[in-house]
Amino acid sequence: MEPTPITYAAAGVDVEAGDKAVELMKASVARATRPEVIGGLGGFAGLFDASALARMTRPVLATSTDGVGTKVAIAQALDRHDTVGFDLVGMVVDDIVVCGAEPLFMTDYIACGSVVPERIAALVGGIAAACVQARVALVGGETAEHPGLMEPDEYDLAGAATGVVEYAEIIGPQRVATGDVVLALASSGLHANGFSLVRRVIAAADWSLERSVPEFGRTLGEELLTPTRVYAADLLDVIRDPAVIAGGGIHALSHVTGGGLAANLARVLPAGVHARIDRTTWTPPAVFEAIGTLGRVPRDDVERTLNMGVGFVAVLPPGAAEAARQVLAGRGIVSWLLGQVYNAEDAPIRDDVEVVRGAKGVHGGSVQLVNTHPR
Repeated sequence: MEPTPITYAAAGVDVEAGDKAVELMKASVARATRPEVIGGLGGFAGLFDASALARMTRPVLATSTDGVGTKVAIAQALDRHDTVGFDLVGMVVDDIVVCGAEPLFMTDYIACGSVVPERIAALVGGIAAACVQARVALVGGETAEHPGLMEPDEYDLAGAATGVVEYAEIIGPQRVATGDVVLALASSGLHANGFSLVRRVIAAADWSLERSVPEFGRTLGEELLTPTRVYAADLLDVIRDPAVIAGGGIHALSHVTGGGLAANLARVLPAGVHARIDRTTWTPPAVFEAIGTLGRVPRDDVERTLNMGVGFVAVLPPGAAEAARQVLAGRGIVSWLLGQVYNAEDAPIRDDVEVVRGAKGVHGGSVQLVNTHPR
């Protein structure tokens, strides 16, 4: 008897399922566009008309790539896949806006053990919805089936985006000045960082994702899957607002992701500058206290891992702060004065509190968190 022929389908790859997934996602992708996009879904490369860059004095391209991390394990456990795509966009485009750049277009990559068209369409639908909110075009992507390498219900996703900014309008440490204030922008929850810690804590406590948590007003799973707030379009509106510009403009921005508030803020401060952050200015949402208490996680470790309710920070002159807050409020984002910037030599630094100096290879300014959160 001759051996049975081995086909691609027999090896675990379903090409027809992939084609169906593309058909199901077409409508959502079509909404995530910009006038500069050329062509439609299905090409080998996404095309974006960059002729507008020729009218810029010195256009500088900005690029970023990221994933969602182990938060996908929560989505897979609950079989709910429409939110982690939103997380992906936030993790990518919000890194681009930190330098003042406008994100233009994005591509995504989904690796899975088996293509389930409806699941892939839900993932891409979340990505597209977030792109619409961020005013970013989703110009292409790839879905790869990896049977034997991943379990049928496993997947991971990543993305990359490109933006542009005038060289003279780049914001960052070079603009930060003594006397600036630090403005906090509220997060929507955990966002997509620290889930290795979160998952370890809830597993040790034997909490199920279906557990109703009164402090959250919903189940644990619903709280954990709250999508990352996407700030890019909102922050561009703040940067470009005439009243903010008249008050001195935005000097620096920091996306509070892995490493926590202090370390990410220190990355955008110049050497010789110190920021004093006052915990009494806000109460972190209940999920942060729950994770810390449930796992008996030391406060320093929680703050180095989770955003503690602050998803973004802006460093700006005091004269621009109120105008920035008004713009953000108009876009539904709660913000508040978080702290102040000092010359490091004159800063009121407490000897009994850790001073954080940069992260991820950046050696810039320093940050100290003082006092205690109100309950």
